[in-house]
Amino acid sequence: MSSIMTDLDLSLAQFSLFGSLSTFGGMIGAIFSAKAASAFGNKMTLWLADIFCITGWFAIALAKNIIWLDLGRFFVGIGIGLISYVVPVYVAEITPKHVRGAFTFSNQLLQNCGVAIAYYFGNFLSWRSLAFIGIIPCGIQVIGLFFIPESPRWLAKKGRDKEVEDALQKLRGKRYDIVLETREIKISVEVSKQNSNMGIRSLFRKRYAHQLTIGIGLMLLQQLCGTAGIGSYGSTLFKLGGFPARIGMTVLSLIVVPKSFMGLILVDRWGRRPLLMTSAFGLCLSCILLAVAFGVKDVPDIEKISPIFTFIGILSFTMMFAVGMGALPWIIMSEIFPMDIKVLAGSLVTIANWFTGWIANYCFNFMLVWSPTGTFILSGIICGVAIVFTWCLVPETRGLTLEEIQLSFAN
Repeated sequence: MSSIMTDLDLSLAQFSLFGSLSTFGGMIGAIFSAKAASAFGNKMTLWLADIFCITGWFAIALAKNIIWLDLGRFFVGIGIGLISYVVPVYVAEITPKHVRGAFTFSNQLLQNCGVAIAYYFGNFLSWRSLAFIGIIPCGIQVIGLFFIPESPRWLAKKGRDKEVEDALQKLRGKRYDIVLETREIKISVEVSKQNSNMGIRSLFRKRYAHQLTIGIGLMLLQQLCGTAGIGSYGSTLFKLGGFPARIGMTVLSLIVVPKSFMGLILVDRWGRRPLLMTSAFGLCLSCILLAVAFGVKDVPDIEKISPIFTFIGILSFTMMFAVGMGALPWIIMSEIFPMDIKVLAGSLVTIANWFTGWIANYCFNFMLVWSPTGTFILSGIICGVAIVFTWCLVPETRGLTLEEIQLSFAN
């Protein structure tokens, strides 16, 4: 933040706009993500996302003024918006039911690998070098997509029955009997085709109200719980709390990947509901700790605890977010919507996530100027709401096929 503001002579408002443009671009990408995936397939949509990301990173790395900087950030956001919908849906559609949660959670794990790299090398490299590093995983994905099959459910939707069997056989192994699973997928797709001409108004029928409330509600709570600030401005928060930023970011880079393994292991053992509530409870405590840290930093005799509480609060928040709230809303979103509304509902839910993230990201710096303590008190309250919301509305989907989940909602 400080390097970019100094190099390009940006004001706080200009940098806040730059910081929020990735989430604004994500919202634009989300608008077209489900439609693109439905029309062109998951693989083609991911290739399109990589083009946006690579173009955006180059624009940021070579930026000489605020226009190119913002444009690059916006392009990267569009790419991420496309990826954010396609990846969890694709993974959910290709994996067996007993490991679907762990496989979908691996998306969050590998995202955290990228976060760890950025946290660690951000201590030593310039922001332009970090932007160039951002191009590398995009290039790896461009090549890797040549070696993976398309989603069997998407192929069935397009009437490419022979390719459905080939894709399933490749995914499950040569000796696996795919007859029953192939039949279930084809029946599910045929049922969804009967309602394929649905418009946006159809989403708001009573029969879909529960799924839509869960999907949108979890996305709003995920973005408003404080992650926009801690994820994007961790270094700033360490400095504000009096803790050495370089040490804090280095520690985060070391623990950000191992903590994700906890969620990966627990998601198919504990289930979605318990893990989500545990994560929200941990986030609530972390926000309270940060509110106390910033509240006492100017109080004589006890101000010395402020750096310690800041470090513990940010560390525990990052860990608890990765365990549940980071990935589970996307996992649940990929599971609960039937094929006939998945495109429309998936787009709406993803747009809600990115739009809320854009607002939260843009406003965070100004909220810190208003009151760091008040900012995290509000975040703590929202985390408490997430616990109640999950307890009252979110069903358990562990161990069920996508078709069985739809049957449970229908009943």
